Formats: sequence, structure tokens, C-alpha cells
Amino acid sequence: MNYVYILCCGDGSLYTGWTNDLEKRVEAHNRGLGARYTKARLPVRLVYSERFESKQEAMQREWAIKRLPRSRKLALIRGMEAFS
Repeated sequence: MNYVYILCCGDGSLYTGWTNDLEKRVEAHNRGLGARYTKARLPVRLVYSERFESKQEAMQREWAIKRLPRSRKLALIRGMEAFS
């Protein structure tokens, strides 16, 4: 399985990425072994994720989310919280 995820960083910024092991990837980010962007903004917290069958689908969705303005990303996150 492949995932697209959004992290809320320690400074309140949002980071979007993709992985095939969501739990392991979030742990790596929090250990400072993730992206350079998150390494300087610890701790991070998973606030949104989507699951995909293929790596290509996940990467396409990641690209689409990264192009969204912050307000639309926050709307995605709020929508997910409604189902929690």
C-alpha cells in the first residue's frame, strides 16, 4: 500500500509527502531522518493521509496536494477530522 500524508510541523507549517510505510515514515521524520524541511521543524504530527494501490497514484496525489494553497490543505485536514 502507498500513502500520501500531511504533517503539521512544530512551527505550524504543513509538509506533504508519500510513502509505502506511513508509521515508519512519520517516526523517521520525528527522529530527524525525514526530509530536510521537517528536520528543522520538529516535532511533526500526522494530520492527514490517503491510501493508494500504486506508487504512481500516490505520487500524483502528492504533487496535486503540494500545489494546493494552505487553506485547501487545512480543509482536507478538517474533513478527515470529521470522520475521526
